[in-house]
Amino acid sequence: MESLFWTTLGVTVSFFPLLLLLILRFVKRRFVSHNAAIKLLVVAGSGGHTTEILRLLNSLSQKYSPRHYVLADSDKMSEEKIRCFEQKRAGKYSDSLFTLHRIPRSREVRQSWSSSVLTTVRSVFYSLPLAFRLKPDLVLCNGPGTCVPICVSAFLLKILGLKKITIVYVESICRVENLSLSGKILYRFSDYFIVQWPALKEKYPKSLYLGRIV
Repeated sequence: MESLFWTTLGVTVSFFPLLLLLILRFVKRRFVSHNAAIKLLVVAGSGGHTTEILRLLNSLSQKYSPRHYVLADSDKMSEEKIRCFEQKRAGKYSDSLFTLHRIPRSREVRQSWSSSVLTTVRSVFYSLPLAFRLKPDLVLCNGPGTCVPICVSAFLLKILGLKKITIVYVESICRVENLSLSGKILYRFSDYFIVQWPALKEKYPKSLYLGRIV
């Protein structure tokens, strides 16, 4: 009986990346024609955030092109990971178009909450012109502080009628019972809010629980 449980659990978990892909395909059908490319804006974060987001991108088709990566100006690790990922992807698909963009970090580690408000506002001023220039169809992020000004900018473009942008937020796998600060902020206005633990789904009913997807 126990072996049957673990076998069933393993099979179920194996389908989670497929479920995410189906959701993104559904998002695609909402705002583009079947054959159109989807301009994707991806927010990278230092350390585990970038590793997780690249795992998600690995399951996306060549329809998601070009890919515009946004990372914090103080992030010294993500660019190398992204370039390595894109180099491997180029051997699989022909959609090798990607760009890298840096914005001021909205909040540094151990930065006070009061001062982080000012740095986040400053980051929004950099993010808004960037979002307007890139005009992505889809913003994909998974929790780094850098994603807040980007998603706020995308949301402003959407409510002003300048560009219809879909925001997909995937909470980090390390968040088991409570959302990150970025998640708490973006929970209200993201189009799809995905969590990876059932406890979060119970606390935040708007979210989508797909199990572990990274």
